Amino acid sequence: MPLRSFFEALGDFFEWTFQILPFLGNSVNYLFMLVMTAFTIYWFRQMNMQRKAGER
Repeated sequence: MPLRSFFEALGDFFEWTFQILPFLGNSVNYLFMLVMTAFTIYWFRQMNMQRKAGER
């Protein structure tokens, strides 16, 4: 399989997935914001626990 056909197939796949995005609206953005907020809170809690334990 030539490399060109691989990249053309990959491009076709991305075009197809980008056509779905308008139907999803802002729900995907809200999901990403929720996940990032949860991971940030988890990260801050871990840093606080390490600071209390004397680790730096």
